[in-house]
Amino acid sequence: MKLLASIQLLASVAEAAFTWKNVKIGGGGGFVPGIVFHPTAKGVAYARTDIGGLYRLNSDDSWTAVTDGITDNDNWHNWGVDALALDPQDENVVYAAVGMYTNDWDPASGSIIRSSDQGATWKTTTLPFKVGGNMPGRGMGERLAVDPANSKILYFGARSGNGLWKSTDGGETFSQVTSFTAEGTFIPDPNDVGGYNGDRQGLAFVTFDSTSETTDGATQRIFVGTADNITASVYVSEDAGATWNPVEGQPGTYFPHKAVLQPEEKALYLTYSDGTGPYDGVLGVVYRYDIAAGTWKDITPVTGSDLYFGFGGLGIDLQKPGTIVVASLNSWWPDAQLFRSTDSGATWSKLWAWANYPEMDLYYGLETSKAPWIKTGFIDTDSKDLGWMIEALAINPLDSDHWLYSTGLTVFGGHDLTKWDTAHNVSIQSLADGIEEFAVQDLASPPGGSELLAAVGDDSGFTFESADSLTTSPNTPWVNPIWSTSSSVDYAGASVKNIIRIGNSAGSQQAAISSDGGVTWSNYSGADTTLNSGTVAYSAEADTVVWSTGTSGVQRSENQGTFSTVSSLPSSAVVASDKQNNTVFYGGSGADFYVSIDSGTSFSKAGALDSAIAVRDIAAHPVKAGEIWVSTDAGVFHSTEYGSSFTQPSTTLKNTYQIALGLGSGDAWNVYAFGTGSAGAKLYGSADDGATWTDIQGGQGFGSIDSTKLAGSGNTAGQVYVGTNGRGVFYASGEI
Repeated sequence: MKLLASIQLLASVAEAAFTWKNVKIGGGGGFVPGIVFHPTAKGVAYARTDIGGLYRLNSDDSWTAVTDGITDNDNWHNWGVDALALDPQDENVVYAAVGMYTNDWDPASGSIIRSSDQGATWKTTTLPFKVGGNMPGRGMGERLAVDPANSKILYFGARSGNGLWKSTDGGETFSQVTSFTAEGTFIPDPNDVGGYNGDRQGLAFVTFDSTSETTDGATQRIFVGTADNITASVYVSEDAGATWNPVEGQPGTYFPHKAVLQPEEKALYLTYSDGTGPYDGVLGVVYRYDIAAGTWKDITPVTGSDLYFGFGGLGIDLQKPGTIVVASLNSWWPDAQLFRSTDSGATWSKLWAWANYPEMDLYYGLETSKAPWIKTGFIDTDSKDLGWMIEALAINPLDSDHWLYSTGLTVFGGHDLTKWDTAHNVSIQSLADGIEEFAVQDLASPPGGSELLAAVGDDSGFTFESADSLTTSPNTPWVNPIWSTSSSVDYAGASVKNIIRIGNSAGSQQAAISSDGGVTWSNYSGADTTLNSGTVAYSAEADTVVWSTGTSGVQRSENQGTFSTVSSLPSSAVVASDKQNNTVFYGGSGADFYVSIDSGTSFSKAGALDSAIAVRDIAAHPVKAGEIWVSTDAGVFHSTEYGSSFTQPSTTLKNTYQIALGLGSGDAWNVYAFGTGSAGAKLYGSADDGATWTDIQGGQGFGSIDSTKLAGSGNTAGQVYVGTNGRGVFYASGEI
């Protein structure tokens, strides 16, 4: 009987097991604050992101996400990686400091996670304070370092005035280094109490001097940087952390961002900016500190009117002493600039120069074939080829031609860096294949139309016309118009090629429509420039729009006419359209459900949702008029009568958020919902109209369930899409 029970259990798990993988948007899509190569192991490197976790480099230049398994609903903050360290003596060991925010946006303490198998599995040490992977100054670093002489010793520089911390047991435990009293007191905006810019930046980096002596197995000389620009910002210990002093003669005024040791020169190179990043920076310097002589030298590549930015990214060629590359932080116009020196900063060359203004001489070729949308959507519409927010920059310590640097959009790099010194022309490619850091705002899959429409933050949005296209990076994002962020997308249920999308920028029209399934777009002519953000609903025949804006309550427009306020529906209401009845719209706010039968002109309260006090999402059946599903704090409710009355098919799934319908077996439709059920807070599916719910998420991490987006495929049976806040779009298919 025991054997039989085991077999039955395995069969049950297998039936519900979905194998999740990313929809391939490609190109990264977000900010990568840090890239670290292993000093002695060929091809071992990691990239940390601010909201999408940690990635490991593969031999074909692609990347593999390694922290998805530790980012469930309770641990969503683990996708914020504030620091990264590798063990110089063991290529399999990697550490990261994780946590999303140091203010109240993230209630949890941060952690140091560690892996002994290159990220396949992790162990966690919880810290007694928060970590800010998506806070200001996240491009500084690295704040975490392993003693090159002793794999058991780690140091971590904390934020928020929490100082310097040390582990002597390989990251299992940490204790504060009380002899280090500097805290990094800079606050970007002291008036922003509790906000994004209202916390102390703390410590900026920890760098061991591997050329110094070791005593009792510990490296004696350690440098630590702090986010200070008035008092000293670089400190040194000559006795393995027992005592600390400011480094004499150091520059003031600026914040240190990166500090990298060149052991052959016995020199420390540092980049500085007048802001802590990653968005600011109008002045900065680059310095070389001669450790043996104890002297500082200003090696800033440009001066005078040519210097209108700070410096962030810093790469050292360990094969060629004296060879370094630094990056501007930030040159927002006309482009970022990168500088290279082969003589320890005595002279520099750069990647572009003015010819006959406004013409530029470019000393590089740029290629984005692995993510063509980067060129068509951004490079072709902006002067900036090389990027912005360049904090991560690294040269492969075993290959002088291989380098990587990241921007606010992608990871660039190449394999012919030394040509900079001869032909003065390097090949730069987008090398972010596998990194999917998109913050997804909305998803849709119209039956009989495009397979997937994905509205995303920072990168506009994308259309995947067929299921086969899900594995190929799109040629273009949503353009004409292109917005930084698209907040909502919907389709006309009886005319599925008609699509509407909404943006969240101010000062321009933020509604656009498509009549070819999201391939091409035009502005919705009736949209006022004061309207933006929120959620949108498109009538079944594409003649009416109901828009719950983020700026002006609920608005309605017919046939691209001027929008007018819908006073009968509360501001910030959830809205949806009936997908087959052209005159019916639905709304939800608080405990109340609303229906309009006059094309959104007016709404009336409809059927009661039992004990629910928060309507969170509404899913109209794609092919059945009058059938709707509503997710609430009390679970899922169902109506087949246009919302005049509701039933609750099951009470086993509670506290639900996103809900969606997708094509099931035969003519049936599956229901999908994020909520709390028998397996915890995660994604569930039902093939019996909500009577029973099955965990289909398994061990895949999607982050917090209240920030996910959801769509069932209208065309591929059993397929479901999940949008995450920092790991792009996932999809899987199977029987529930």
